[in-house]
Amino acid sequence: MDSGALADQDDVRMRALHVLVASLLLGPASLPAVAAEPMRAPTPVKRSRVIDIPFSQFKLTNGLTVIFHEDHTQPLVVTNINVQVGSRDEPKKRTGFAHLFEHLMFMGTERVPEKMFDTWMEQEGGSNNAWTSNDRTDYFDVGPSHILPLLLWMEADRVGSLGPQMTLDKLDAQRDVVKNERRQTTENEPYGRAELLLPELLFPEGHPYHHPVIGSHEDLTAATVADVRGFFAQHYIPQNFSLVVAGDFEPAKVKPLVEKYFGSLLRGPEPAPRPSAEPPVLAADKRATLEDNVTLPKLTIAWPSPAHLTAGDAELDLLAQVLSAGKGSRLYKSLVYEKQLAQSVHAYQSSMALGSYFAIDVILRPGVSFETVEKAIEEELAEVRGKPVAVEELTRAKNAFEASFVQRLQSLANRASMLNGYFAEKGDPGFIAGDLKRYQDATPDLLLSFARSTLLTTGRVLLRIKPAGQPEPVDSPKDAPKSQPGSAAK
Repeated sequence: MDSGALADQDDVRMRALHVLVASLLLGPASLPAVAAEPMRAPTPVKRSRVIDIPFSQFKLTNGLTVIFHEDHTQPLVVTNINVQVGSRDEPKKRTGFAHLFEHLMFMGTERVPEKMFDTWMEQEGGSNNAWTSNDRTDYFDVGPSHILPLLLWMEADRVGSLGPQMTLDKLDAQRDVVKNERRQTTENEPYGRAELLLPELLFPEGHPYHHPVIGSHEDLTAATVADVRGFFAQHYIPQNFSLVVAGDFEPAKVKPLVEKYFGSLLRGPEPAPRPSAEPPVLAADKRATLEDNVTLPKLTIAWPSPAHLTAGDAELDLLAQVLSAGKGSRLYKSLVYEKQLAQSVHAYQSSMALGSYFAIDVILRPGVSFETVEKAIEEELAEVRGKPVAVEELTRAKNAFEASFVQRLQSLANRASMLNGYFAEKGDPGFIAGDLKRYQDATPDLLLSFARSTLLTTGRVLLRIKPAGQPEPVDSPKDAPKSQPGSAAK
C-alpha cells in the first residue's frame, strides 16, 4: 500500500475517533456538527505547581546538622557533606587554602590509607567528588544502597582525623596538583587568565571575593603543615558541617549509624563570625587589557549586582536569558546575526552570597573593534533600561529556567546538593519552593527596575582580551558591520 493510501486511512481513523469522543461527551444529536468541525489545539491549562524535596532534619549533640531525604525509586544512595568554608574565609597571603584542603581530604588517614578511599568505594560500585566555591566546600558520594554504611564510616573518618594526620609529603603532593590545575584550567586555557583578573577588578582590596578561589602560586608555595592543621582545626568542626543522606535507605536504621560515626566527632571551638561585606559599588569604570594565546579578541563587561537569593538576583538571571539565550535573544540577534560583529555572546548573573556580578562575554569577529562592540552592546542595554521587556520574552525566559530547574531534580545527587545549599545559605533545607517562586513572581517592571539600578553606563569593569603579539583590533572596511541580516556565525 502506498503512503498516500496510508495517510487517507489515518485520516479516516482520526475522524472516527472524533465522532466517538463527541458521542460520549455531547450525545448523538451533536454528531454531525462535531464530526464536521475542524480540529483545534487544546487550550493550555495553567496549574499551580508545588516543587518540594521531602526531608527530615535533626542535630547531633556536637552541633552537626543531619538532613535525610528518602527516595526508594531506585537502589541508590548519596551522602553530601557541606563545610561552611570557602575562599572568602582565607587569611591574607594564604589564598587557595579552601580549595587546597578539598584536595587534601582525599590523601588518606590511618584507617583509610591513601588511595583506598576511592578504591574501596569503587569496588562496591560507588564514586565521589568535591568542589569549592567562594562560600563553601562540598563533598559527595554516590553508590548502590548497600554501600551507605561504608560511605558514612569513611566520611566521618576523614572529616574527623585528616587534619591532625597531615604530613609534608601529602601537602607537597596536592600543592603541586592544585598548581597544575590552575595552569590547565585558567592560565593555559583560552581566555582563562581573565577569570583570575576579574575578581580583583570587581571587588576591592580587602573584600572576601577579591582573590580567585584557586588562589595564587605564591600563597600555595608558602603554605606549611602547621598552616593546614590550623585551617582544619578552625573550620573542619562539627558545627560547620551539614550532612545530607539521600536515596534508598531506612531512616530508623541509618540514624544510629550517623550518631555512631559522626556523633563521636569532638565539638570544636565556637566558629568566629565569617568575613562579610556589602556588594561593591564602583565609582567609575575600570578598564583592563590582557594578551592571551587566542585567535579572536574577547570583551567582558561586568557590573556588581545583588547577592544570591536577594531582591534582583532572580530578575537578573531572567534578564540574562532575554539578552542571550537562543538565536532569537536580543544580543545574539543584534551582534551575531544582524550586525555580524560577534562570533558569540553570553550574558549571565554570577550569584554569590556576599554580592554577585552580571556579565556579558563577547567573542569578536575578525576586523571588528572593541569600541564598535561596546557601542552596540550599549544600544541594546539602553533599550532594556528604557522600557519593560515584552511579556512574551519574559515568559520564554521563565519557562526555560523552570524547565532547567525541574530537570535538576531528576538527579538524586543534585537534590542532596540543593538541600545542603539551601541550609547553608538560608538555614532552611526546604527553601526550594521559595527559590523557584522568586522567578515565578518576576515581572517586566521588576526586570526594568533592576536593569536600571545594575546595568549602569559607568561603574563597570570592561576587560579586553586580545591575541598575543597583535595590536588591538580596529574596524576593517571589508568587514564593516552589516546593517542587513546575514548568515549567523556557527
